[in-house]
Amino acid sequence: MDFTDKQLERYARHIILRDVGGAGQMALLKARVLVVGAGGLGSPVLSYLAAAGVGTLGIVDDDVVDLSNLQRQIIHATGDIGMAKADSANAKISGLNPDVSVVLHKERMTADNAADIIADYDIVADGTDNFKTRHIVNDTCVALGKTLVSAALGPFEGQVATFKPHAGEGLPCYRCFLPDEPPEDMQRTCSDLGILGAVAGVVGTLQATEILKEILSIGDSLAGKMLFYDALFASTRTIKLPQDPKCPVCALKKATGAQDG
Repeated sequence: MDFTDKQLERYARHIILRDVGGAGQMALLKARVLVVGAGGLGSPVLSYLAAAGVGTLGIVDDDVVDLSNLQRQIIHATGDIGMAKADSANAKISGLNPDVSVVLHKERMTADNAADIIADYDIVADGTDNFKTRHIVNDTCVALGKTLVSAALGPFEGQVATFKPHAGEGLPCYRCFLPDEPPEDMQRTCSDLGILGAVAGVVGTLQATEILKEILSIGDSLAGKMLFYDALFASTRTIKLPQDPKCPVCALKKATGAQDG
């Protein structure tokens, strides 16, 4: 596959990068990334992946655009209020980059549909705000051997991590970090606590960057690590995340893999 003249111009700043080049840009155009949630994190993730030329973007979201979303969910606009978030995001992506094919999954991710949806993608970006969905996405990614780039937000802070236990011994999955859902009375979302809107942009952009790094196989992966961002103190720190030897999800995958082999 050769680049068109328009593609050479559109992706010129990528192509001249030594660590990307024409081969890297072609890898982006062939990549398939599933973004779970078209909200505060999904907005910058979808925008930057589309701008970068990631060839296929899947969007999982069953919600509609609300006025209160617009303070941080920048892929949507005032005229989109009442529209399905997946449709609104699709319209913005189509206007940004016609090279990108968008697949809409206007449904909630559940244990019943997760495998069918995730199987078609190379990398999954989790930007949801509830632990049940995060665990479903993680467990399915582990079972299918898919790389998961996960992010979460607080009022003035956020975190990003890459989970790909299939890529090497000792690499954790999300359940190694958080084995169980917190009690319901301890689960808080942006609607409960509030959030400085730009924090979602910073953390979502970091998440998009890690996805691009995984596609391009460049730099240091966040696999086995978690990056924390604190807006109030203008600081970041990275900690190591070990694999939990008692993690039932990792153990099941190892057992299944041994049987398959």
